[in-house]
Amino acid sequence: MGKKRGIVSTDSYSGRLAVRLVQTREKAGYTVEEAVERVNKFGFDITNQAYRHWEANRRQVNWDALPVIAKALKVKPRDLVPVT
Repeated sequence: MGKKRGIVSTDSYSGRLAVRLVQTREKAGYTVEEAVERVNKFGFDITNQAYRHWEANRRQVNWDALPVIAKALKVKPRDLVPVT
């Protein structure tokens, strides 16, 4: 059984981005492992642990990865970026 996911605070921009990553990945129907596999396939080398840290807001998302993450999750980059 996996670890229970903590609640990410949306008080910061990075927290809102982390939540958006989780929501978008889940909406696309991918596990973290599947999302990471797709991100790696599209040219950005990332580990499962690093991606989980992005989603938990324990590590800042690499902005260079956003277009690749968007492609892997079949959305536009702007769909990942919180407006407010």
